[in-house]
Amino acid sequence: MGKSVREILKKNKNFNLNGSLWIECNGQRFFGPGPVELMEKINTTGSINKAAKQMQMSYKKAWEIINMLNTNATRPLVITKAGGTSGGGSTITDEAKAIITWYRQARERFKLFLENETEKLNA
Repeated sequence: MGKSVREILKKNKNFNLNGSLWIECNGQRFFGPGPVELMEKINTTGSINKAAKQMQMSYKKAWEIINMLNTNATRPLVITKAGGTSGGGSTITDEAKAIITWYRQARERFKLFLENETEKLNA
């Protein structure tokens, strides 16, 4: 059938299979490590602005991500409250918390897959 990958790669080298995991919608990335981190920071700070600053991201970029998240979900993942005398704020919904949990679990499964394939690659 042909050569194995191990026969093709140089000996005495340590190779790693690596990758990232995200969800796409209509060919566009919309949910992955960045949006997860942004939502988690919104959850802890109560603020899109503070979350964006902690990530060294522009406020505009954070809003673009939030709009994409909310557009692709059946219910909003991030809820905003306009400012005023008591100030504004933002929260993430139970749906956001559920998809973050699912994503973290998927990342663990993906990590195990990569580790398993790396072992095979170096066998």
